[in-house]
Amino acid sequence: MSDTIRCDIDGPVATVSLHRPHRHNAWTGRMHADFRTVMADLEHRDGLRAVVVTGTPPAFCVGGDSDALAGHVDKGGYDTGLPPEPAQPGAGDIFQGRLNADFAWQLGYRLPIIAAVNGACAGVGLALVTFCDLRFVSATAKLTTAAPKLGLPAEYGMSWTLPRLVGVTRANDLLLSGRIVTGAETADWGLWNGVEADGVQTLAAAQAYAQLLAASTGPNAVTVTKQQLAADLLRHDPAASVRDSIRLLDVSMGTAEYAEGVAALREKRPPNF
Repeated sequence: MSDTIRCDIDGPVATVSLHRPHRHNAWTGRMHADFRTVMADLEHRDGLRAVVVTGTPPAFCVGGDSDALAGHVDKGGYDTGLPPEPAQPGAGDIFQGRLNADFAWQLGYRLPIIAAVNGACAGVGLALVTFCDLRFVSATAKLTTAAPKLGLPAEYGMSWTLPRLVGVTRANDLLLSGRIVTGAETADWGLWNGVEADGVQTLAAAQAYAQLLAASTGPNAVTVTKQQLAADLLRHDPAASVRDSIRLLDVSMGTAEYAEGVAALREKRPPNF
């Protein structure tokens, strides 16, 4: 908990809210540092199975705070606003530092991160969303990369994430024009796991999905699968992916989690992971 981030825990699901409602949750260096700190704290909490990231209504995050952006003009360069040694969520050594950047660390995070885009989402806010594992959006939410209209290039890795999520043609559209689109307009682009009527239903859908994961999937299985997905994004080697999957299957089949999954299947009951 901080002045800029709120966190609520409901059993196995944490909901992290970007919290500067008086500025529509505009991003600052303080919020950036607080977000990393809260996420690092949650990552290894016992019993936690998923994290939902949203914004305090009515917005998700309208991008960089305009006062902070003006400060970059005065400085003549970019300043993240982060302390010298910010918290390091998702910093496991399995990827040898290749995901040690904002917001790439989310790919290496132990738990699934689910975005609930409940309102306006721009710039750095959209970058954060694209690095989440799953994404739900309000049909009426306005979305924009924003950067080109500020005279800036694609920021925070969106030139890497967006082509993989929506294809090169649509990524070019969003990144080169900075035009405003809505959740409804982008419903079939492959960006969203669900498009809901409004912000309230968007958050509810994301939280329901998180609870479903917690109730029906093995925690180790989900963590390992996240690692597989991130590894394959980095290496583009199908044969290595197959070999790793066989090795991981062998390891997993010796666990109590696998034994319970098989027992639940045979007994036709929900698993108790």
